[in-house]
Amino acid sequence: MKLSLDRNDLADYVSCQTENFFPDKRSGIREAIVRHLDRTLERVAYCFSKIDVKYFREGDDVFFNHLHGDHYAMFLYLLSNTIHRASGDPAACAKLFQLNRALHGIDAFYEVELPEIFLFVHPLGTVLGRASYANYFLVYQQCNVGSNKNVYPTLKEYVSLHPGASVLGSCVVEENCTIGAGSLLLDRNLEKNSVYVGNPKSFSIKESAERNPIWTLN
Repeated sequence: MKLSLDRNDLADYVSCQTENFFPDKRSGIREAIVRHLDRTLERVAYCFSKIDVKYFREGDDVFFNHLHGDHYAMFLYLLSNTIHRASGDPAACAKLFQLNRALHGIDAFYEVELPEIFLFVHPLGTVLGRASYANYFLVYQQCNVGSNKNVYPTLKEYVSLHPGASVLGSCVVEENCTIGAGSLLLDRNLEKNSVYVGNPKSFSIKESAERNPIWTLN
């Protein structure tokens, strides 16, 4: 994978941002970043390799650009989650999570287990709660995945949430489903290959077996 900053400069860049946003004078953020950066970049490379979008490639190589908002939002989530998985510094996890919210307006908490293959598309205002997620998860801006009466959804592979879509409560969204822009799926299951548009009072469900071409299986 090609990087827009080399490894050491990237660690300096993230730690400097974090310390400027959260100047509590506690040391250790750079050490935590450096300790878990290689594993994070492995996860970034694998995830990006499954995305068939020109901005994620430079020639034949996967490319991570720290100045591309979607790239960097995904990286910050993966960095905070990687540190958390390794039982690392919880203050570092919290700061990286808050940094991601401040820079990109996305609430993807470091304890939430997003799949290894996912894509944020300018995800301003998106909140991703403690649901069960599967690979090839695509989410746009102002989306919400969350609970109803403390029950969270289950999303299978190839689920896409278009701008303003919400999936709340006791939902099982089967493989290759799309939630349309501005739609609310509440306590309702969706069968495989469904396109859902609407809300609990008025909705339509159409069948579509077509896979989103944004993903590559190479």
